[in-house]
Amino acid sequence: MPFYFYYDPTYIIVIPALLLAIYAQAKVQGTFNRYMRVRSKTGFTGSQVAQSILRSNGIHDVGVEPINTPLGDHFDPRSKKVRLSPAVYRGSSIAALAVAAHESGHAMQDKQGYAPLAFRQAILPVANFGSHMAFPLFILGMLMGYDKTGQFLMSLGIWLFAGAVLFQLVTLPVEFNASKRALTLLADGGYITQDELPAARQVLQAAALTYVAASATAITQLLRLLILRGSQRD
Repeated sequence: MPFYFYYDPTYIIVIPALLLAIYAQAKVQGTFNRYMRVRSKTGFTGSQVAQSILRSNGIHDVGVEPINTPLGDHFDPRSKKVRLSPAVYRGSSIAALAVAAHESGHAMQDKQGYAPLAFRQAILPVANFGSHMAFPLFILGMLMGYDKTGQFLMSLGIWLFAGAVLFQLVTLPVEFNASKRALTLLADGGYITQDELPAARQVLQAAALTYVAASATAITQLLRLLILRGSQRD
């Protein structure tokens, strides 16, 4: 039986990215909770901001609806829905308005045919399949050892996981662009005051860090698989 079933030194490659992911999650929760308690001076709710941004940008085929998942805010380009968590949908905090504007920024990307968003949606099925099947196939290949079938399954697992990594990398410009749009929309639309803008920026930057951490984790996991695959050949 190969040594890495007892001790796998390749795990050390992933540890820095995992630590970054833990920090990013704590950062986004801490920042969000902090500014969720700070009410915006304008008094707008997240749903009002999202609906107003959509209308003012000529987007009439996208609805805004609440969901019951905390921090589960997202834009679904397939159903044309901006979905906001209760604290964002009904809230009038700086954090709520920042998140609502960010998700509305994704709707604007969709309307304008923003290429990274379109590409991310195109590879989504492959990425979902790869993220679920890559490791089972790779582990099965490891168990089979040195024969051609085992080598093939490990290689297939790597290629599938590479698709998931690509999805994470493409997500970065999509999210950064939506945050940039959100800050402009909030300020230009009068949804927050100028002195509230730095707080909104902190909320969006904290959220962006989670995507950076996810990409770093995915890349290091892929590197680990490649190293393990190479050790099987030696």
